Amino acid sequence: MPKGEYLQYGGQAVIEGVMMRSPRFFAVACRAPDGRIIVHSEPVAKTWVGRLTWLKKPFLRGTLALFDAMALGIRALQFAAQVQTEEPQKKEEVPEKNGAPTETTRTEEGSEMVHAKGDEGSSLMKISVVGAMITGLAIGVFLFVMLPVWLAQPVRNAGGSLIVTNLIEGVIKAAIFLGYIALIGQMKEIKEVFKYHGAEHKAINAMEAGQDLTLENARAQTRLHPRCGTSFAIIVLLLSIIVFTFLPREYGMPSVILDTFVRIGLKLLVIPLIAGVAYEAIRLAGTFRDERWVKILFAPGLATQYLTTREPRDDQIEVALVALRTVIKREQEEASQQESEPSEVPAGAPEIAN
Repeated sequence: MPKGEYLQYGGQAVIEGVMMRSPRFFAVACRAPDGRIIVHSEPVAKTWVGRLTWLKKPFLRGTLALFDAMALGIRALQFAAQVQTEEPQKKEEVPEKNGAPTETTRTEEGSEMVHAKGDEGSSLMKISVVGAMITGLAIGVFLFVMLPVWLAQPVRNAGGSLIVTNLIEGVIKAAIFLGYIALIGQMKEIKEVFKYHGAEHKAINAMEAGQDLTLENARAQTRLHPRCGTSFAIIVLLLSIIVFTFLPREYGMPSVILDTFVRIGLKLLVIPLIAGVAYEAIRLAGTFRDERWVKILFAPGLATQYLTTREPRDDQIEVALVALRTVIKREQEEASQQESEPSEVPAGAPEIAN
């Protein structure tokens, strides 16, 4: 696989599993309560955001990637939750998903693997994904835009300078982000998700190193990755602190409340541009990941990954490898089918390896 194609592979940890994404497909592999690995894969859905070709331009495609990652991530989480809550079936039975037959095989590591086939997304699921995205965005805006502005305002009211007030606002934002990660990281269930996050990185790192996707090769990899969504979030956070420091806090409105809402609105307009710059930085880091300057410049994001990842067990690495092998296999099958009639690979931006 050419090095440039690696940038179009990424993933995300879910409940007892991993979602992997390739240019055309995504796959979710989850460890069921009975020990089997349940795998579901399908073509990447074409959302209305994906049809806006102007969003695929440099410094704009970060917005596309963000919404795309959110939509696929929510669908993967829904599938993972379904796997964990369904009644376990007898080993000799071949289960069905949505009325369609499934295929049972074994992984290279020996675990029983069920390829779930069936519905590629009902209308109800699509509505729930949109609802979850809107809810997630609303919570993010409140925690990282509105709340820091309001908490820092008393400093300005007390006579603090514009730069000092804005810097305090940035520190509050960073404290909320890091504090939240550190807090949820103490929960048993989240620790397991963080282990799968580490497993996802190890699988991707093995692929990018040009190694066979075996348990031994993946286990030897680092659990950190420069294209991780954690690194993306840290870059957005740092850039926003710098940019917002120079934004005025007063806009001549009749009241402080109106001034505050104008400031919040302006920040919401600037955030997509900041995300675009951060995304291009992540793309650069993925391309030159072995360069010393990349390791220095992206050290904050890599260091933060020690909070969002844990060293995975072999059975968790196995699940990540299954998901990655699945999308690679589907890409190869798609390519072989189109040899006589070539079609353009989706020109999406490189994937964020969450």
